[in-house]
Amino acid sequence: MRVVVVGGGAAGMTAASRIKATKPDWEVIVFEETNFVSHAPCGIPYVVEGVSRADHLMYYPVEFFRKERNIDVRINSKVVEAGEGYVRVRENGNENKYEWDRLLIANGALPKVPKVEGAELENVVTIRHPAFAGKLKKMVDEAKRIVIVGAGYLGVEMAEAIASLGKTATVIEFLDQPLPNLDREIAELVKVEMSKRVDLRLNEAVKAFEGKEKVERVITDKSSYECDLAIVATGVRPNVEIAKMLGCKIGETGAIWVDEKMRTSVENVFAAGDCAETKHMVTGKRVWIPLAPPANKMGYVAGVNIAGGDLEFPGVLGTQLTKFFELEIGSTGLSEKAAKAEGFEVKATTIKARTRVHYYPGGRDITLKVVADKEGRILGAQAVGSEVAMRINVFAAMIQAKFKARDVFFSDLAYAPPLTPIWDPIIVSARTLRF
Repeated sequence: MRVVVVGGGAAGMTAASRIKATKPDWEVIVFEETNFVSHAPCGIPYVVEGVSRADHLMYYPVEFFRKERNIDVRINSKVVEAGEGYVRVRENGNENKYEWDRLLIANGALPKVPKVEGAELENVVTIRHPAFAGKLKKMVDEAKRIVIVGAGYLGVEMAEAIASLGKTATVIEFLDQPLPNLDREIAELVKVEMSKRVDLRLNEAVKAFEGKEKVERVITDKSSYECDLAIVATGVRPNVEIAKMLGCKIGETGAIWVDEKMRTSVENVFAAGDCAETKHMVTGKRVWIPLAPPANKMGYVAGVNIAGGDLEFPGVLGTQLTKFFELEIGSTGLSEKAAKAEGFEVKATTIKARTRVHYYPGGRDITLKVVADKEGRILGAQAVGSEVAMRINVFAAMIQAKFKARDVFFSDLAYAPPLTPIWDPIIVSARTLRF
């Protein structure tokens, strides 16, 4: 049996490893168009900042998969055509045809680029792949004035990286708040902190990039900004080109439709990771939320089922974490605005609390917002401040387990003065929901 995997990122390498662990006698070939596999795109801003190196963004090197797991990994190999039972691959200057018995599409997502004049200018760059992190780091080091287009998670992280280097950073966002998935009162705290470090411009739309050969300024509907580097961080779109070649159904989100076993609509073709859609565990609706933890798990599920097993992927909550200097930011499940848009009758609470008991040093502030339906079932949570990760992860587990506010309140969470207050913010938030 020969399995071909298109894409050597999180989903692709996890699936390939699972297949070989289950079926060591099967042939598994992975085609990756860059020289990086098992890579971590979320680490790119930290390479730019200088706290890591580009070559560290591979969890395992290529030779590990070849020697330790007996996977035939082909780097710098781009799949240019796919059809029933075969792929055509451009590698080493040639195009070669390979047959497959089962195929996994795991080629991720592509950056969105604004359709405006000058987007093709030199030094107008997108952030896609760790293979280009070193080059981006060099460009940032050489630049003096940098414009970041987009204030989503990646835009915020790039803003922190650039500001930490002492460089002038302007962040332009089309909407009226950074991190648009957050509710306004939470995003406002992020806005205040960002405004201390960067020139944050909200409610501005980019109209053009100008320059002779290299970008020299970014033009918006309100102003223009001089720069010698423009970083476009306006989101990504699912990479569905291979899927379309094979006739796979494209879902309502624009990503590849898959069932709970990561099977596409075409027999023996699977898809996983940032190119595939799934379902939301609160709403039950089809969603496309490209994040690393689900991509790894989708790859695992795909690998099990390709190898003849039986495992289902339950869906996602969209749990996210980031930071801007000392400010930690996290969310899981539905925001209040998203819950209302889905037709839920919502009750919500926002609390500000300390992360330690008052008599132990080191306590800091955390603002926590929790959203529930009219029956008290927890739909989502957002947090900004200090020690956010633990609280958001606890809420993610609680939402998946369909906790109500009463269940949250009576959760037997640990307490120790150096680590938590006796009334943890999680418990306080549940109490204020008035279950």
